[in-house]
Amino acid sequence: MLGIDDPYVLMAYLGAISMAVIGIIYGLVRRNAARDEVTPEDRLWALDEKKVDDDV
Repeated sequence: MLGIDDPYVLMAYLGAISMAVIGIIYGLVRRNAARDEVTPEDRLWALDEKKVDDDV
């Protein structure tokens, strides 16, 4: 099949291709799953970071 005589090599190629396809599908399904909430702690961190950047 496909010019590959060894079945283990064929399984490795097909396994690598199938894992790539599974990874792409998983990424497409989960791409917007993360919550996008800004907490007060995040705001304080951003203000402190801006202050440090302005001082430099």
